[in-house]
Amino acid sequence: MKTPILLSLGSNLGDRDGNLRTALEQLEEAGISVTRRSSLYETEPVELQAQPNFVNMVCEVKTQLSPDQLLKTCLAVERKMGRKRRQKWGPRKIDIDILFYGNKIIDQPQLQIPHPRLRKRRFVLIPLEEIQSSFRDPKTGKTLTQLSSLCPDRSWVRRKT
Repeated sequence: MKTPILLSLGSNLGDRDGNLRTALEQLEEAGISVTRRSSLYETEPVELQAQPNFVNMVCEVKTQLSPDQLLKTCLAVERKMGRKRRQKWGPRKIDIDILFYGNKIIDQPQLQIPHPRLRKRRFVLIPLEEIQSSFRDPKTGKTLTQLSSLCPDRSWVRRKT
């Protein structure tokens, strides 16, 4: 079995659920095939609490794009949807992060894979565990279920119905 490429999507401005659907559609239009997706989760902000709650999800994708090309495509979708980077960890219409690109480990100034903060974020780990519980983090060797149980984050994460 080929190792998965996993993305995280989040939104806390406007039609949050609709923003995630639009982002998925735009990724598909850019040649990135979404093969699995988690449920939607309403989550409290982690780094900067004084902002609206988020809706988050993760998805598994297939693409011929390299990690750098995938990053450029994700950033282009964010820009096309009107993302403005005014405040670090501030409110955003859409945020798309590359969590894993198979078992690759990349440490460049503009791109770190696995995502450097995923092990400390329940809003990422819980949806990841939903669709890929046995996947092993190439940096730690731990499964997503193990990472989730070790996560120091205590913020709430609720599956939307």
